[in-house]
Amino acid sequence: MTTDRPWILAIGDSLVAGYGLQAADSFPGQLQAALHKAGPDVRVVNAGVSGDTTADVLRRLPRLVSALDQRPVLAIVQVGPNDVLRQVPAARTRAQLEQILLSLSSCDIPVLLTTVDAPVFIRDRAAAYLGIHAGLAAEHGVTICPFFPPGVLGRADMVLMDRVHPNAKAIAAVVAAMLPTVEKML
Repeated sequence: MTTDRPWILAIGDSLVAGYGLQAADSFPGQLQAALHKAGPDVRVVNAGVSGDTTADVLRRLPRLVSALDQRPVLAIVQVGPNDVLRQVPAARTRAQLEQILLSLSSCDIPVLLTTVDAPVFIRDRAAAYLGIHAGLAAEHGVTICPFFPPGVLGRADMVLMDRVHPNAKAIAAVVAAMLPTVEKML
């Protein structure tokens, strides 16, 4: 991956990949547009894969990083909900997420780790995973923020027809809420 300007690596699951959305409407697409509007000429690279778990991101991260010609100025990591859905043991999720953070840290890539509150329909199943992201962020000195701002989850006008994945309107709210943190980290 070669670029002549600073860039951000957005890596994770369908929330990053933009499941069901046009590239311009995805999180990386909208974040890049918002950054350009605000001034920084920063490219946002979409390294999201729908369905990815922490194990999947950890497995493909070395290949992704070794292909880089230029270090990203920031990595935004959004992963974990699929671990909950597939009932990956919480301890394994934690260990794999920690390895992702350590891998990025060893490459001197600052990380913005995002969290997702469990929707009502899986809240009981998600109990064992609560606090994993926040705990690791504190332990490793990583910046953390929610992926979804208040008022987005649970709204019918903010999801695709599958009633799970965010639509372009929801992603616009995500980007608007996250933009100050991203700009501060740049």
